[in-house]
This record gives sequence, C-alpha cells and structure tokens, in this order.
Amino acid sequence: MQYWLVGGAVRDRLLGLPVQDRDWVVTGATPDDLLDQGFKPVGSDFPVFLHPQTGEEYALARTERKTAKGYHGFQFYAAPDVSLEDDLARRDLTINAMAQDDTGAVIDPYGGQADLQQKILRHVSLAFNEDPVRILRIARFAARFAGLGFEVAAETQQLMRDMVAAGEVDALVPERVWQETVRALGEPAPERFIEVLRDCGALRVLFPEIERLFGVPQPEQHHPEIDCGIHTLLVLQQAVKLSEAPEVRFAALCHDLGKGLTPAEILPSHYGHEAVSKTLATALCERLKVPVRFRDLAEHVAAYHGYIHKARELRAATVLKVLEATDAFRKPARFEQLLLACEADARGRAGFEARAYPQADWFRQMLAASQQVDVQAVIAAGFQGEQIRTQLHQRRAEAIRQIQQHLDIGGN
Repeated sequence: MQYWLVGGAVRDRLLGLPVQDRDWVVTGATPDDLLDQGFKPVGSDFPVFLHPQTGEEYALARTERKTAKGYHGFQFYAAPDVSLEDDLARRDLTINAMAQDDTGAVIDPYGGQADLQQKILRHVSLAFNEDPVRILRIARFAARFAGLGFEVAAETQQLMRDMVAAGEVDALVPERVWQETVRALGEPAPERFIEVLRDCGALRVLFPEIERLFGVPQPEQHHPEIDCGIHTLLVLQQAVKLSEAPEVRFAALCHDLGKGLTPAEILPSHYGHEAVSKTLATALCERLKVPVRFRDLAEHVAAYHGYIHKARELRAATVLKVLEATDAFRKPARFEQLLLACEADARGRAGFEARAYPQADWFRQMLAASQQVDVQAVIAAGFQGEQIRTQLHQRRAEAIRQIQQHLDIGGN
C-alpha cells in the first residue's frame, strides 16, 4: 500500500501558488486495509475515505468506464491491481494528472510539467469526452489561470466542440452546471469561463440568454464596444475589480439579458430591455436552481440599473420607489451590492473603465437620509394604521428631496 499526493496540490506547488486542498490516491490497497487503519468511508460511488487525523480525502486508485450519457454514466473499478498511472489517466487535464511521492518526487506520465511551462490546458486522453462536466471544469481553469497566460490547447477545444455536437452537454444536470459556474465567478477572470464555453458551443446550450447577446449592436456613442456580448464581459471584468462577492458578479453577467431579444427594427436602441432582462434572469435562475440570494440581486439589477444610472434626473418619489422596490430599507447590504453591479455596468464600456460613477454615492446618501426618518416619531405624532405608512413615505420622500437639493440633482 502506498499513498500519493495528486492533482491540484501538485500542480499549484509547481506553479508556486498556495496549496489550498490536498487529495491523495492509495495504490495496492483494499477498502478493508484503510478501515483497519482508522480511515472513515465517505464515498458512495467509489471508495473515498477521510484520514483519521487530518480529515484529508484518500481515494483508492481506480479506473472508470463510460456506460451512459451525462455526469453519472460511469462504472468504476477500484482494486489493488490498479496502478497510479491508470488512475492518473482518467483525469481531465495533464496539469491535474501528476502525483508526488513521500520524498517530493513528481510522477508525471502524461506531460503535465511541460504543459505547465507552456501554459497549456490540454486533455489527458480521449476519455475526456466521456464526462461533459470537464467542459465546465476546463472553462473554470481558464478563468483561474488566465492571468498566468494559460490557453486551451487547440485539440482540446476541438474535442469539446465534438462533445457539444454529440449532445453530451445536454445531459448535464442543473445543479452541477451552477456549481461550476459559481466557482468560476469566484476566479480572477470569470469572463474567460464564458469565452471558453462560447468557443466550443456549450454557452448556446447552457446559457442561451447570454449567447444571444453576442453580435447584437448598441449605440456607439454610449457603447464604443458596440456588441452587447462584449459589453457584458467588460461589465463582468469591472465587477471583479469592485467586489469579491459572486452575487455581484452574477448580477453583472445577467443585467442586460433582454438586449438579446430586442426587435431588429429598433436596433441599436433597446427600449424597455430592463423588464425583459429581469424576466430572463428569473428564468435562467429557475432553470439552473440558482440560490435565492443570487436570483434576487440579479433581478433587481436587471430591473433597476437604468434608474440608478439616471440618479441625477430622478424625482424624489421615483428614488423612493426604487429604494422600496429593492427592499433597501430592510436589506441595505444587498442594495450596496446592487450599486456595485450598476457601477460595473457603467464602467464596463470601452474607454469608460476609469470614469467616476457618482450615481452610486448619490443613492447611498439618499438612502441614508431616508433611513433617518423615525417611524416611532410618526406614531408618537398620533398617526395610526395606514396613516403611519403614508406619513413614513412622505417624510422619507422629503428627506430625499433635501439631500437632492444639497447635491444639486433631482427632477423636482
């Protein structure tokens, strides 16, 4: 029996990056051998165990055989006669198919070190095309290592296109698509996730609302980049600069989905795209079973980013309408995320990346002023029932008007 450190821990050490998680493969062993040493079983599909002291995962070396379409269509074989090289051969990328022994020596049967040096994301073998999740994973690794200059190998790109054409991506379950997507949103360059999926045709299958944006024009005076899809990727880049929250980045990705359905006869204008964007964001979230906190923020940004951009022109009553509709009084932290997504939208345009966005600060000040209105003072003044709500609304609107006069903005 022998233990081998494998996968990302070996890759990241060779790249000089911090090692976050350590996974191990065990060769020459049976499940009983590990149980006798105090390991705790956790795997249901194949033998995986937790180390009794470190809690790290140890998996018996295994091979796998494709039996049906999709992520779950595999039959696994784990036994003492499975070699380390056999186990590494089933992995997705050469840079993830390396191991390290207890002396620190690297075992690299498939050229992972050479691909690290050449900054290439390359599949290990044609077994790559048996698991459609690998398309999402390679797109996510492209998002992670874009800053280091990594690119997807041409032959791997073609293999991914063939997988999409064969319908493998259609079999992906929503939960796994979202799992990989939200992880990609946390990477340094999540726009590369979208670009890689689009290059192989998977974006059209998994995120048709985003795919439709590419090639759709916008007015050049406001959007020098013109293309709605390119604008969306620029907005996502700006969201990365403004916030580490994946919710903000997801909202940035979904904010303009309605522009993909704008009637051709009114292009490059996009009148009323906000309402359509919200509807499409809702549908996307329902399809992928996206958590509520992501969905709510995406819907609010889609519906109200136009109002935030026009903060200088809004009447106090309209500002209050936006604050109430976005639940800003009860959830000010989420409203702050909305403002960050709107700022990313404003800056996600060619040549506008460094331009100030005072609208966000104006809305912060107007929210703060209206929050100072004391409901207890309204009650103490003798108002009851529905009168309390009416008075609270009027006093908040007046507080906003006063701030607008101070800032010299507003349509009052």
